[in-house]
Amino acid sequence: MFIDIHAHAYRKPVPFVVKFCSAEELIQTYDKLGIEKGVLLPIVSPEIYFPQANEDILDMAERYPDRFIPFCNVDPRALTNSPEAPLDKVLSYYKERGCKGIGEVMPNLPVMHPMVQNLFRHAEKVGLPVIFDGSDQLTGDFGLYDDPGLPQLEHTLQRFPNLILFGHGPLFWSEIGRLETPGERCIIFNLKGHQVGRLPEGPIKEEGVVPKLFRRYPNLYGDLSDYTAYNAIARDPEYGPKFLTEFQDRLFFGTDMCFPDMPVPLIDLLKRWRDEGKIGETVFYKIARGNAEKLLGLI
Repeated sequence: MFIDIHAHAYRKPVPFVVKFCSAEELIQTYDKLGIEKGVLLPIVSPEIYFPQANEDILDMAERYPDRFIPFCNVDPRALTNSPEAPLDKVLSYYKERGCKGIGEVMPNLPVMHPMVQNLFRHAEKVGLPVIFDGSDQLTGDFGLYDDPGLPQLEHTLQRFPNLILFGHGPLFWSEIGRLETPGERCIIFNLKGHQVGRLPEGPIKEEGVVPKLFRRYPNLYGDLSDYTAYNAIARDPEYGPKFLTEFQDRLFFGTDMCFPDMPVPLIDLLKRWRDEGKIGETVFYKIARGNAEKLLGLI
């Protein structure tokens, strides 16, 4: 069975935007999909979703300890709204209470913003991995902003070599191949509140920065949740298996589950490529659950 590195659940329903699962609904969905357990990521930044308390995540994980693993989350603007905020005190508190990582970090600030860098600095100090989402826009979106080619992410990987950073979302996964245009890096919101834009399609004619960053920085990990990661892997059935095989030790299955009937095509893709011999059994196991077991201390 799979282990999900990236899921969401709310203790009580929220009235707008996304109808997140309750803990019980998520467990029912996991049972249907063959997912043993998953990481619950609290949402604390207000750019799009209603913020939730880290305590809600801890409560759900305590009620269902065999199914959920808690992460904590701290908006980098918290406490003093400054790059000197003592975020390590907060992160240490939640680590002591069983949180295995930080995320999903998604304020709409530049990756190299001093307050974001302060969060990363303290995450490295406390020893917690970070999952973040990104955007190619400032205002009108959520997620950490980076430029084409992800130079701010690269500088962060250089600055904090002992910090595990999970690439996630369209900004990151669109650059698995060389971009045709910068605008295909992300999907944004139009003035009516609907998502618009496009993702890269078709075979990988030339590698983008993502595989190059994986080769250069061992502290870069890959969160394969949501459709954008699936699109990046599946768009080229020849390159995709090679990518999974090369970086098998740092790629993690995930769903980014936001509502009970959300499709997860990655499950069938991984099984099919394993059965067809495009990826080995060991590669499948590591991505499906082995890497998560090791990182989260489940074995």
